[in-house]
Amino acid sequence: MSDLPRKAVTRTAKLAALPLGIAGRATWGFGKRIVGESAELVGRELQQRTAEQLFKVLGELKGGAMKFGQALSVFESALPEEVAGPYRAALTKLQEAAPPMPTRTVHAVLEERLGEGWHELFLEFEDKPAAAASIGQVHRGVWHDGREVAVKVQYPGAGEALLSDLNQLSRFSRLLGPLIPGMDIKPLIAELKDRVSEELDYGLEAQAQQAHAEEFTDDPDVVVPQVVHQSDQVLVTEWIDGIPLSEIISDGTQEQRDRAGQLLARFLFSGPARTGLLHADPHPGNFRLLPGGPEGEDDWRLGVLDFGTVDRLPGGLPATIGESLRMTLDGEAEAVYELLCAEGFVKETIELDPEAVLDYLLPIIEPAQVEEFTFTRGWMRSQAARIADPRSPAYQLGKQLNLPPSYLLIHRVTLSTIGVLCQLGSTVRMREELEEWLPGFVPEDPVDGAPSVAEA
Repeated sequence: MSDLPRKAVTRTAKLAALPLGIAGRATWGFGKRIVGESAELVGRELQQRTAEQLFKVLGELKGGAMKFGQALSVFESALPEEVAGPYRAALTKLQEAAPPMPTRTVHAVLEERLGEGWHELFLEFEDKPAAAASIGQVHRGVWHDGREVAVKVQYPGAGEALLSDLNQLSRFSRLLGPLIPGMDIKPLIAELKDRVSEELDYGLEAQAQQAHAEEFTDDPDVVVPQVVHQSDQVLVTEWIDGIPLSEIISDGTQEQRDRAGQLLARFLFSGPARTGLLHADPHPGNFRLLPGGPEGEDDWRLGVLDFGTVDRLPGGLPATIGESLRMTLDGEAEAVYELLCAEGFVKETIELDPEAVLDYLLPIIEPAQVEEFTFTRGWMRSQAARIADPRSPAYQLGKQLNLPPSYLLIHRVTLSTIGVLCQLGSTVRMREELEEWLPGFVPEDPVDGAPSVAEA
């Protein structure tokens, strides 16, 4: 029983048509350059046409196609504005475009997983879904004890569709590379595939969400809904209202943008320190702004949803990140280089100039150099262009650096969060959050004559 949109053959055909269209546009672009048109203008037009086709197809499918689209969505800030406009519009429609499961299928899943008397568990249940995601859809209801709840129902056949789509997308990942400057698409798809089994397991998701809900109970800044009930393919959690971050990005006030950005940065760094878990799906659809923060109803808290993908970090974020960041800010080129070598960011067969590595890192960590930093799409684009331009020393050096597997998910989550901050245009006190929550960023005081981290 599978009610994912389109039969498998049709899904495969739609995804398989993407590289043909991209290759055809590349040939068209080559012809335009032959007749003397600017390579830059042709390149941007190619990006725009590719984005439009890609997200038209992804928006019609669920499974891995939508998951891939969501992962890409946070990087639209890296695109030139004339490309990012239509790209942004396509991404905004991505979740809305996915047709819902038929009501009979939803009821069949609920009966199979919750029992024949499933309807008795609810005082109310809305058949029309409130939201669609990559592997399931959410219905609003009222639990038998009167609590408003979100009922997440997994699409039958979601696992097969997820893997099939990602395998298909992986085959032409190189063609998609130019869509996001400076980003290697293939490792992103590989990492999404590695997480499939976790995301399909609502038991693991319930555990991760409940751990956060308990830790952040009565927190003045962050709200995580409690888990109410869980079974295979069905997850019931408390419902939270609020303004989706996508709406703050499109229409929010500057006050809302700044508050959302600050709280997003705070949650990114405080979550692993407080729960040993890193929320690993930071796209705007998973966050809400709720009124009633520390300063009253006119203030805001951050609501956090969807814990299907997490990184398990029992000791919090690795202290190596904080130590290398601090030493980079202090200009300690040799110490930074030694630490990167020890952690595997520089392979034993590679030898780099420590000062060149420092020059490569400093612009990226600019938000940590100042008391407040305003994240903008222009800044994101400048970083992407610096790293993606083959003529740039940063491009050549970046190709020689290595990303150890244990840092892969942390790296993607950090980049994704920065992408969302740039979409928001938030002014954030990033250094304040790093000092509070990032291990190794603030040197340890010597104890009984022992050296500090900086001196060790």
